[in-house]
Amino acid sequence: MNILEIKDLELNKDGRKLLNKINIEIWAGYVHAIVGPNGAGKSTLANTIMGLSGYRDFSGDILFKGKSIKNLTIDERARLGITLVFQEPARFEGLSVDDFILAGIKEKKSILVDEALRKVGLDPLKYRQRFVDKTLSGGERKRIELASIYTMKPELVFMDEPDSGVDIDSIKYIFEIIKDFKKHGTTVILVTHSPDVLKQAEHAFLFCAGNLICKGEVNKLFEYFTGRCAPCDHVGKPDKIEKGVKNG
Repeated sequence: MNILEIKDLELNKDGRKLLNKINIEIWAGYVHAIVGPNGAGKSTLANTIMGLSGYRDFSGDILFKGKSIKNLTIDERARLGITLVFQEPARFEGLSVDDFILAGIKEKKSILVDEALRKVGLDPLKYRQRFVDKTLSGGERKRIELASIYTMKPELVFMDEPDSGVDIDSIKYIFEIIKDFKKHGTTVILVTHSPDVLKQAEHAFLFCAGNLICKGEVNKLFEYFTGRCAPCDHVGKPDKIEKGVKNG
């Protein structure tokens, strides 16, 4: 079953075409990846699906569980169970880790905070009363944000460059929680240009210059990460394209 369908999605901004007639089906319960170089349109697609400011004026449609969410606000989409883990986690001066994690759920139980922090490899006794501010490293903030989302039990979660700016320890726990999301039926979409992150997925979409170039099993798209180029009409394509991933 498809949990998300993107139909003829096209986005223009400041006179530039950022997304060009994108058609995608996201299968429920799978870990997907959206891959491609910087500027390919990966984060733009995630921001558009989430309905962030500056990404709402598009043509085409976005269906969540068969119903259009095109005209819904960010909060309305979040209430449906759609969420986004940002590449650069937010800082909240004066807000404790405890309050931050409990903010998104109805049950305000400390045991849920403890469980979530342990899931991301953080000691509740050391972190619950700390603040979500500059005293935390980027890796710690990303893990705390994931802990918060873990307690929400979303149906669909986007993770934008989940390994960006984090240490090896943090990456290990981030990959574990991706597996945990899948185990509990959450559909995961990883936005990345990292081969290591791509390995966590089961299905992938390759983007370049706002276009969907190809899609398929992860092994198929690993050709892209060997430095070979997928056939496309981009003006910067190599004169000679070695045998690599094919359109599909």
